[in-house]
Amino acid sequence: MSSITSAGAALPVPVQTDEREPLREAAEKLEAAFLAEMLRASDFGETPSAFGGGPGEDQFTSFLRSATAEAMVEAGGVGLAEHFFNTLAGGANLEP
Repeated sequence: MSSITSAGAALPVPVQTDEREPLREAAEKLEAAFLAEMLRASDFGETPSAFGGGPGEDQFTSFLRSATAEAMVEAGGVGLAEHFFNTLAGGANLEP
């Protein structure tokens, strides 16, 4: 009976990390902050004068705006993150 020997265990392939990923995350956070401010300026989440939730609702309105803005960015946003990313990546001297 002939035995089959393996040529050795396969070496793990190093996962290449994208150096630009932190820049993309920063760009998305910046777009989310911008959108949250735009939502605040449009009175999104403000307590109605009648039948409102009181002071507790007022305190958590900013969380609602932030969560909504982050969801908007995850869904594609308004395109600001891509512009921010291109500007940050261009100034960081990173190879494409």
